[in-house]
Amino acid sequence: MSSQLIRAFFLALLSVIVALPVGWFVAYWAGWTIVCIGLGLQLIFHFRNFARLDRWSHKPVVDASLEGEGAWDGLFGRLYRHEKDLRAQIARRDDELAMLIAAGQALTDGVVLLDQLGQIIYCNTTAETQLDLVMATDRGQPVVNLVRQPEFIGYLEAGDYSRPLTMRSDRRSDRVLSIHVVPYADNRRLMQIKDVTQTDRLDRMRRDFVANVSHELRTPLTVLAGFLETLQEFDVAPDERKRYLDMMAAQSKRMQSIVQDLLTLSSIESAPPPENEVVDMASLIDKLHRDADALSAGRHNIVVETAGQCDLRGSEPELVSAFGNLVANAVRYTPAGGTIRIAWKSGLEGGEFLVQDTGIGIDAKHLPRLTERFYRVDRGRSRDAGGTGLGLAIVKHSLNRHQAQLDIKSTPGVGSSFAARFPANRLVGL
Repeated sequence: MSSQLIRAFFLALLSVIVALPVGWFVAYWAGWTIVCIGLGLQLIFHFRNFARLDRWSHKPVVDASLEGEGAWDGLFGRLYRHEKDLRAQIARRDDELAMLIAAGQALTDGVVLLDQLGQIIYCNTTAETQLDLVMATDRGQPVVNLVRQPEFIGYLEAGDYSRPLTMRSDRRSDRVLSIHVVPYADNRRLMQIKDVTQTDRLDRMRRDFVANVSHELRTPLTVLAGFLETLQEFDVAPDERKRYLDMMAAQSKRMQSIVQDLLTLSSIESAPPPENEVVDMASLIDKLHRDADALSAGRHNIVVETAGQCDLRGSEPELVSAFGNLVANAVRYTPAGGTIRIAWKSGLEGGEFLVQDTGIGIDAKHLPRLTERFYRVDRGRSRDAGGTGLGLAIVKHSLNRHQAQLDIKSTPGVGSSFAARFPANRLVGL
């Protein structure tokens, strides 16, 4: 028998012991009155504590003042400890859930959780951006009602998730997404969304590069093979033979230029960071001026301007190659009588090497792709001018290795400007 029952039994027995002599010696009803009063006091005591328990059960709180009397004190103490432990467990669970949600939000990949009906349970901010979702309003909505691209709907309905789905976003056509679905926990599904735009662009550039290299080399090789076959099989007059050999030499030189530029580009891409040797910009500008004069052969007005006395830190061969390509392009694509401006200015904001011409100009739609390998605005015109299609790619990679940016502006029929901007920490003599 518990201590609470023993205490209640002795209190009842005490009431009876007191009531018996009173009822025997005084009056029968007096004894019963004492017994009822004793039992009533016990009922009132327990009812008051029970009422406190009932009120607390409707709104449980961790309250150290939750105390009772007698047997109820132990009961209230156990309830207090239980509620405190339970709330601690809930707090730990909430912290763990918050950490998991924070980890999901920190992912660079999009994550969407779907229930058995394909309705959104959760998505992180990356997925919101990728699929144009809003977690606050889209939770509980079928994902196929929000992402309505046919290939996406077909992929989910097919149920074959052995390979990811690669699709171009219908809201942002410049973005390519790879969606991988992982079933889990009773036919629920987790969608992992990767932005593979850059990978897709690199794959496209790689395919274009192989195709362009093949095309660029096939033309001179075809010419060489044709002339060699002609010279081997036919008796050709000396003048005609000389003309054939000159054309073969020109095509050989063209192939040599392409291979040399490819080797230069490859060496730049795989080379360690450039050394921080001091490049004398006055001497470099003077060399570029002389090279431009030689290439122009008096057909252009070449102007040189300098502002500031700062030099550059970097690899002189790479900078000579990059700046030389810009100057050579200006000479090639500027008609006779035009003006070419070569400028170098430096100051607290950084340094800028500028080549500006009054040439044929470039349409704005071509500007974003000018620095791609073998990209040409006009293939025939570029070959006639003697370009390989790799010059601006070399310029871009050389400048990137020096933390510089290439800014291109051009207007058809007016001219172009190519500005290489260097950060202040690349300057010497500030």
